Amino acid sequence: MTSYKIITDSCCDLSVEKIRELDLSVVALDLMFRGETRKDAVTDDIKEVYDAMRAGESATTSAVNPEGWKSAIEPALKEGKDALVIAFSSGLSTTYQSAVIAADELKEIYPDRTINVVDSLSASLGQGLLVWNACDKRDSGMSLAELTAWVEENKHSVCQWFTVDDLMYLKRGGRVSATTALVGTMLKIKPVLHVDAEGHLVNVAKVRGRKASIDALAAKVGELAIDGYKERMTICHGDCLEDAEYLAKKLKEAYGVKEIYIGYTGAVIGSHSGPGTLALFFLGKER
Repeated sequence: MTSYKIITDSCCDLSVEKIRELDLSVVALDLMFRGETRKDAVTDDIKEVYDAMRAGESATTSAVNPEGWKSAIEPALKEGKDALVIAFSSGLSTTYQSAVIAADELKEIYPDRTINVVDSLSASLGQGLLVWNACDKRDSGMSLAELTAWVEENKHSVCQWFTVDDLMYLKRGGRVSATTALVGTMLKIKPVLHVDAEGHLVNVAKVRGRKASIDALAAKVGELAIDGYKERMTICHGDCLEDAEYLAKKLKEAYGVKEIYIGYTGAVIGSHSGPGTLALFFLGKER
C-alpha cells in the first residue's frame, strides 16, 4: 500500500468506474443548472445536460474553493498519508489556486505530512490521461517525490486537440468574436484548437466540414505523438459518440494505438464548449 493519495478534481472527466479502479479521490466543481447546484461528475444524467443545451438552455459553473479541496485532502492526512494533488489548468480556472491555498492551510495543521500540488495545465481527459498515467507510476512503486517530479515534467507533453460543432459556445466564452462565429457557422467552418503550454485555449486552424476537422485531430498523432506513449490515448465527446468512435478507429488503423479510452466531456467543461465537442489527448514531443 502506498504512503500517499492522488487527488484530482472533476474536470479530469474520468468516469466514476475509472476513478474507483484507479483509487483516486476527486473533488467536484459546481454546475448551476435549472435553478439548482449540481456536483460535476460523468454519470448517466450527463446526456440530460447536453439535450438541454441543444434545446437552448444554459448552465453556469464555479471552481473548487479552498474548503472543497480541504475536504478532499484531509481524510488522507488523517490516515497518516501524504497527498499529491493534480488540478485543472490554472489557465482556465481558479481551481488550482484554491488547491494551493488549501494545501498551505492544511500543512499548518499537519506539519508532519507532505502535500504536493501540481497545476496540470490540462483539461478534461487530457488532465484525466495525466492522472491515469500517474496512477500507473504510483502502482509501479514510485515515491511521492519521484512521482511529483514525473508529473511536473510530463504535463508539458500532454497534447490536447479538439474541435467543436457550434462556434456560438466559444463566442459566449470569449474565445472567438461574434463575427467569426456567425460567418463560420454559415460557411460550416470548424475550428481546430488546442490547450497551449500555459494551459490556455488557442485556435490553431479552421477547416471546412466536420469530417475534415476530425481527420485533422487524428493527423496530430502522426506529427506529435511519442512512440513509447502511443499505446494509450483518450477521447472525450460532447454527446457525439459516433464521431468519437470514428476517430478511435482511425487512430487504431493509422497509428496502431492499442488502448483508447472514450468518455463524455463533463458538464462543467461541456457547458462552455457545447454539444458536439470532440477532443483527443495523447503524450507528444510538444504541445
